[in-house]
Amino acid sequence: MTVLVVAVLQLALALHVRTTLVDAAAEGARYAAAGRTAAEGAERTRALVRAALTPAYADDVSVARTTVGGLDVVEVTVRAPLPVVGLLGPSATVEVAAHALAEGP
Repeated sequence: MTVLVVAVLQLALALHVRTTLVDAAAEGARYAAAGRTAAEGAERTRALVRAALTPAYADDVSVARTTVGGLDVVEVTVRAPLPVVGLLGPSATVEVAAHALAEGP
């Protein structure tokens, strides 16, 4: 029973981290797409990740302008540790990306 509870808690923690990273990447993409620079979008993403998780999760954020389906978009990619045994134990890596339609030149 204890193993099952720990497994469920670990799954919930991993999903929380992934969902938080996706949300921060999406917000950073929207921020950069609204006429701001890629650096400002990356910093916005990092600030959101730092506020919700630990600073180590905000180390690898990249922003690029690209084309998806013929539309100019801003893509924010975040690579971070995915906790395997709590937030302090060994970890795997998760990569998430989010896009937002570019609103300017």
